[in-house]
Amino acid sequence: MNRYFEFEKWKTNYRQESVAGLTTFLSMAYILFVNPLILSDAGMDQGAVFTATALSAAIGTLIMGLIARYPIALAPGMGLNAFFAYTVVLGIGIEWQLALFGVLLSGIIFILITLFGIREKIINAIPAQLKYAAAAGIGLFIAFIGLQNAGVVVPDEETAVALGNMTSPATILACFGLVVTAILMVLGIKGGIFYGMVITAAAGVITGLIGLPEGIVGSVPSLAPTFGSAFSILGEMEWTSQLIVQMLIVVLTFLFVDFFDTAGTLYAVANQAGFVKDNKLPRAGRALLADSSATSIGAILGTSTTTAYIESSSGVAAGGRTGFASIVTAALFLLAMFFSPLLIVVTEEVTAPALIIVGVLMASSLRLIEWNKLEIALPAFLTVVAMPLTYSIATGIALGFIFYPITMLLKGKSREIHPVMYVLFFVFIAYFAFLGE
Repeated sequence: MNRYFEFEKWKTNYRQESVAGLTTFLSMAYILFVNPLILSDAGMDQGAVFTATALSAAIGTLIMGLIARYPIALAPGMGLNAFFAYTVVLGIGIEWQLALFGVLLSGIIFILITLFGIREKIINAIPAQLKYAAAAGIGLFIAFIGLQNAGVVVPDEETAVALGNMTSPATILACFGLVVTAILMVLGIKGGIFYGMVITAAAGVITGLIGLPEGIVGSVPSLAPTFGSAFSILGEMEWTSQLIVQMLIVVLTFLFVDFFDTAGTLYAVANQAGFVKDNKLPRAGRALLADSSATSIGAILGTSTTTAYIESSSGVAAGGRTGFASIVTAALFLLAMFFSPLLIVVTEEVTAPALIIVGVLMASSLRLIEWNKLEIALPAFLTVVAMPLTYSIATGIALGFIFYPITMLLKGKSREIHPVMYVLFFVFIAYFAFLGE
């Protein structure tokens, strides 16, 4: 084990890697409770999604640790679960079973293009500025959902949205949670988001706003309500031309969003750990294969796209340098499956602060956009602002990819536009054309 993970080369040991794995787990444990709550809005069984979330995170992280040997953990991605629930299922009207098939299909495509080395080429073809904009836009979208769940933002007939009732007990609890979580994060407490949820839930139970769970430890919820649903729906569907087009758009968006998410996370965490050499990531193909395999497995189990987590950086900061840290994180996700009774205390008010804080962290990529260059600022801005305002990640990406070639051509920078971007320009023009039908 020592030789396989090259402990001596990276000047690490079992204790240091174990602490790093625990740190990463605590930093991203919130997804165990946030993901089931979001996907339950799409009509999915909350208990089954909880188990699927834990299993897909454990399997994906284990593959990453053993095959790619990186201290990077995976789990169902924030933003991708929001796209799944609020855009695909509630927005477009596609059944969640069919949406899972879309996730599975995107995972299979990922595996194929990763094996042939195409995925890395496409990632390199997409301008970094649009990747930053996509990440920031998803962050604003997630924060917007969190503010809605907290009751801070409510629908309004005259102005579309308005300030909610700030004296509502549920809203006060959510705001309390946001303040607590913010304090923990600012103080640099590892796992601040997770601890913030625990404190908020405890406050809700003490004040009587949230009921007590029957216990802390219990049996693992059954996967039956979601397992294999990605396949079972196929024989029941009437594949109209409109449905086929919608599914193509869904799969394409899953592909694009996961492209940005995984590429950015892998590079950022690997660079922090000192793995990047000459702007290249060693064993990148293996890391991408772990990510795409986890997505396919997660879809079969019953959850949205599984992807690499930026929270892995907390484990790297704690000294994680090898895949053994990922093995520790994977084991903790398996252990967490026995704590499902706690789901009852993790309400929307409890998870709202987590969504808002994650949104803030993702929006930090705004600083990397060259706002002084209008040919870049315009498509980037449209990407960012369209996601929360249209309640659609796909729409934001589409607008950015359409305007980027136009503004760059007008600026006389045609040589900086990769041929792939012209292809995507027409793909998204067709996307809006079909939406208008």
